[in-house]
Amino acid sequence: MTGARRSWTDGSLSGRSFLKPHKAAWAVFHPAWIPQALDPTVERLKRGRVVAGAVAAVGVYTFVEGGFAFEEMLENTAIASAVLFFLTPVTVGVMLFVWRRTGTVGQLKRPLLDSLKLLLLFIGCVMTTVGIFRSSEMFGLVPRMLLTLVGLWMAFFVMAGAVRLSGNFFGSAAVHRCLPPLLATVTSWLMAVPDLITGDLHGLSLTMGIVFILGAPVTVTGLALLEMRRLKRRYGIRLAAHPATLPPTPAGAPPQAPPQGNPYGHPQGNPYGQPYAPHPGQPYQPYPQGNPYGSYRAHNGQNPYGG
Repeated sequence: MTGARRSWTDGSLSGRSFLKPHKAAWAVFHPAWIPQALDPTVERLKRGRVVAGAVAAVGVYTFVEGGFAFEEMLENTAIASAVLFFLTPVTVGVMLFVWRRTGTVGQLKRPLLDSLKLLLLFIGCVMTTVGIFRSSEMFGLVPRMLLTLVGLWMAFFVMAGAVRLSGNFFGSAAVHRCLPPLLATVTSWLMAVPDLITGDLHGLSLTMGIVFILGAPVTVTGLALLEMRRLKRRYGIRLAAHPATLPPTPAGAPPQAPPQGNPYGHPQGNPYGQPYAPHPGQPYQPYPQGNPYGSYRAHNGQNPYGG
């Protein structure tokens, strides 16, 4: 993963990182090619979505009953990984079908492949962790202890990675900024609905079970809608629009609105250029730093969508 492009971890992963699994997970599961949040409000909405998504993924019992059901957590994580393996490509495929009117799949080939790599990497780590714990029972005391230590390291690594991935959702923001909240919403509902259908309410009454089981996906949905609404109103990023047709926006910095009657306009003119519309009598100038949906142009001077 080196060469013309930046490395996967951008040098943030070292030998010492593996002494702390959460640091290794944050480097591995949030690669350098994932774009940063556009502004602090979007980042706060994303963090709220992560917490609500964790409740849906890890299990109601852990959060409601106050107990830490490790076996249940592993089982739920494995189920969530299987759901993600099928759900994420299907959801992205539906959006590609929607975007086909204004762009091509070839323009998104590179970020799509990178997101797929991240998805497969996480699923592989989850399945490896589950396999280690289940296979340790087949060995003697000493091998079992060693496998348990490795399994615990992998468990913390996977949990920290899951938290990281809940925010960037397998780097799908490199494809389209609205994909992470969309995928989080669809996933949280698919994780919660089976419990309601099967009646698995974890010992809670029907009313309380419905409240707690549906509370997480409803919260994720609300925060996701707020996130996408903010992206649309402040940055002109619409879910139904092909990423190649969206207005360029400086990553990590709020956009500057046109000066006509806007109290947030920059007094000395827009230092970032004009991402929305040209001033009267002035030809439109595209944003000089390129498209924010993937940092590929900034890295190697090439079009991030392969065009």
